[in-house]
Amino acid sequence: MSADAAPVIVFDGVCVLCSRWVDFILQHDREGRFRLAAMQGEHGRALLLAHGLSPDDPSSFLLVQGQRGYTDTDAIARVLSQLGPGWRVAGITMRAVPRALRNAGYRWTARHRYRLFGKRAQCRLPDPTQAWRFID
Repeated sequence: MSADAAPVIVFDGVCVLCSRWVDFILQHDREGRFRLAAMQGEHGRALLLAHGLSPDDPSSFLLVQGQRGYTDTDAIARVLSQLGPGWRVAGITMRAVPRALRNAGYRWTARHRYRLFGKRAQCRLPDPTQAWRFID
C-alpha cells in the first residue's frame, strides 16, 4: 500500500459490535476517506499479519494509514479525529485518558465482544451503494 493510499480499517466481519462501528464509519465519514477490510478477507488478514497481529484471534483494532499501523484506542482516536470537528474533540478527549487505562478497557471489551454483543454466522455484506468502501 502506498503512503498516499486511503487509510484502511480492519474489522471483525462477524462481530456485531464491530459491524456497528463500521456503520458508524459509513455514516460519519462523509468524504469516504476510509476503506474497510474484514479480518476474514485476504486483504484484512494480510494487514493484521503485516502489523504483528493474529488474524485468527485478534484482540486489537487496526487502522493502517500510510505505512503505519495504529491499534487499540490510539487507532480509534485517530479515526475519530478525522471525521470532523465534533468527532475530533472526542478523539482528543479520548487521548486525555492514560493509554494504559483506556487500552485495558478496550482489550477487555474486545476479548468479550461476542458474548456481550453477539456474533454473526457469516461476514457482514456491504450495502451495494457502499460496496466501493470495502476491500475483499
